[in-house]
Amino acid sequence: MAKILSEERVVEYSTEFKVRVVELTNQLEAKVTTIAEILGLHPVMVYRWRQEYREGALVEHLSRRISMTKSTKPKADDKELKRLQKQVKKLQKENDFLKKWEGYLKAQKQKDSDS
Repeated sequence: MAKILSEERVVEYSTEFKVRVVELTNQLEAKVTTIAEILGLHPVMVYRWRQEYREGALVEHLSRRISMTKSTKPKADDKELKRLQKQVKKLQKENDFLKKWEGYLKAQKQKDSDS
């Protein structure tokens, strides 16, 4: 049985993205390596996608890979995260103010005791 030796995950592109890249390479007269470089992909990936496209094998496979497509709907977690970040900023300001106030009171107490 195979073991996973790395905690890093491999990036998996959506089928829609792969098809767009293949169609782009077919439409433009540029080299595949140039298009791959512009998109930040390895040329071998693009060649493989082109072959899969020709064979009609561009289908999604279940895997442990991370999808590169973003969700367009805002998640409830995103709203909660923003709310918590706002609250953290507010509490940090209050904490900074209280530290300054404490320093001021200490300085006043020291000033009064010196007099």
